[in-house]
Amino acid sequence: MTKNTDHLGRPIVVVTGIGVLTSLGQGKEANWTALTSGVSGIHRITRFPTAGMRTTIAATVDFVSVDDMSAPALSERLADLVIQEAISESGIGAKGDFPGPLFLALPPVEMEWPQRQALAAASGANETVAYDDLLRAAGTGQFGAYYERFLFGSVAEHLADRFGTKGSPVATSTACASGGTAIQLGVEAIRRGESNAALVVGTDASINQESIIRFSLLSALSTRNDPPSASARPFSKDRDGFVMAEGAGALVLESLESARARGATILGVIEGCGEAADGFHRTRSSPDGKPIIACMRNALADAGLSPDDIGYVNAHGTGTPENDKMEWVGVSAVFGERAGSIPVSSNKSMIGHTLTAAGAIEAIFTLMSISRGVLPPTINYDTPDPTVPIDCVPNVARPAKVKHAISNSFGFGGQNVCVVLGAAP
Repeated sequence: MTKNTDHLGRPIVVVTGIGVLTSLGQGKEANWTALTSGVSGIHRITRFPTAGMRTTIAATVDFVSVDDMSAPALSERLADLVIQEAISESGIGAKGDFPGPLFLALPPVEMEWPQRQALAAASGANETVAYDDLLRAAGTGQFGAYYERFLFGSVAEHLADRFGTKGSPVATSTACASGGTAIQLGVEAIRRGESNAALVVGTDASINQESIIRFSLLSALSTRNDPPSASARPFSKDRDGFVMAEGAGALVLESLESARARGATILGVIEGCGEAADGFHRTRSSPDGKPIIACMRNALADAGLSPDDIGYVNAHGTGTPENDKMEWVGVSAVFGERAGSIPVSSNKSMIGHTLTAAGAIEAIFTLMSISRGVLPPTINYDTPDPTVPIDCVPNVARPAKVKHAISNSFGFGGQNVCVVLGAAP
């Protein structure tokens, strides 16, 4: 039997439950079937008017709704659904009594136009609404939920109360690396002996008019609106930007010793985590690729593995011209002569970029790739980029026996996290 500690004598951290929800559907089986079939969840935006906008497509989760539509409210609902799935599969604890802390990755919480309009309507102002009018409206006492939500966040607190996690919940927002950061925090808590289990969640439902416009102003979004399914084109020569998406992923982490003691089914191992900050630019990566290279090497060192041990890379693969090229620079530096032959595919070609949830969702898909022996494809790969000679598992899923894999998450502001995942012992 495999020992319960790793190469540094730390508790081995395993996954005993997962839950996932994306534009492809709710639940890991629905997502896996669509993902490995090359189905796209990207479609035209119907949630709000898009007239005059350069980008009119996204991977919204329209089959889930909330009464008071806002990114925090919908993000909380998505997280609730995936946590239920993950805890049910794990069989850990009791209902409303999870035996460990919550680490949550979520988008920034800010007031959105529907809430601003509600305050304005309550202010009684007939024409231009000034800030003082909004304060008077808030002072009526009708908007206590707004006060809690938009001043104090509250998403993590609500989830912690609902599922009975232990200690103060930790909410993190490190841009596109957030899901990976949450996983790393959970792993470190178990390795330090603070808990035998941790609940790790990444969730994001921040598609609204403002967010689309903000990313458009950065020239980061694809404008290939027709057909929507062909818009996300990671690693292709004709890629023109990423597609915003919504979704959530949850993982129940446990020490191997604890999981074995209660007879849990082990889905895979979180073997290592690595991070490296890049202060080069608030959106762009350093052109020499050093932070990305360091991030992957740090994760491998933490796992006690060499590049030759890795059989698959779940790429960050956003489809922006610069990001894909920089990821290739990192992969080629880390894997050397193997760089062009190691499979490196991007889930974002089908589910879009789920932003703060991406690291958690893509780690889940990586675990499923290992356990099920199938690598999801990178769809829309019709025009190879000669400057990025990568094996991106083009267009069709591929059977493959993989024991160790890397999942990359590279965020705005130079926040980079890599997670090394392995087969169940």
